[in-house]
Amino acid sequence: QVQLVESGGGLVQAGDSLRLSCAASGRAFSTYVMGWFRQAPGKVREFVVNWSGGSTNYADSVKGRFTISRDNAKNTVYLQMSSLKPEDTAVYYCAASRRLAFSSIGEYDYWGQGTQVTVSS
Repeated sequence: QVQLVESGGGLVQAGDSLRLSCAASGRAFSTYVMGWFRQAPGKVREFVVNWSGGSTNYADSVKGRFTISRDNAKNTVYLQMSSLKPEDTAVYYCAASRRLAFSSIGEYDYWGQGTQVTVSS
């Protein structure tokens, strides 16, 4: 059993920056594919970015503004968000996979509880 706990969400203004954290329990964290998804009210959960096979993949909507990073010694993955827009408002979820994974939610084995990010105009 792997537990993921997100933190760092909050209320910010358009143009601001915010860093989300995802702390993972258990062994073998460094071998997991890690990803971030988000879900706005009334919408489906959508892919944001992942770290897979040593490379990163970003959704077009966040490319150039968001950056994923990980600290294996701390079992933590981060999402640095810059130039935030109102359309970035959503609950952000951390996800992990024990195998190759891309942008589909069904490819991930473990999920955090989510952290709310609200961007005002």
